[in-house]
Amino acid sequence: MYDKRNLSKFPKLGELAPEAFKAFVAFDEAVIKHCVIPVKHKELIAVAVALTTQCPYCIDIHTAKAKQAGATEQELAETTLIAAAIRAGGAMTHGTHTIA
Repeated sequence: MYDKRNLSKFPKLGELAPEAFKAFVAFDEAVIKHCVIPVKHKELIAVAVALTTQCPYCIDIHTAKAKQAGATEQELAETTLIAAAIRAGGAMTHGTHTIA
């Protein structure tokens, strides 16, 4: 299902739903702009979320943006392990619902 060529269809979403698309793009840009959390950290957070949601498009996009913002491979590796630990922790804590 994952095919990078599908990203070329992204502008068509803007044509089909222009107001919502503009609002999404504006929101996306607003949350990444530098405020309190540095852009590199925001992109590392985005990578962790992308790994957790398992969105290959987001993984590619935010990994590239994180590197562009100065993230190292070591930071990306640590981010990967944090995402894995949090996801596993969620399974463990939700597992408490399966026992009496």
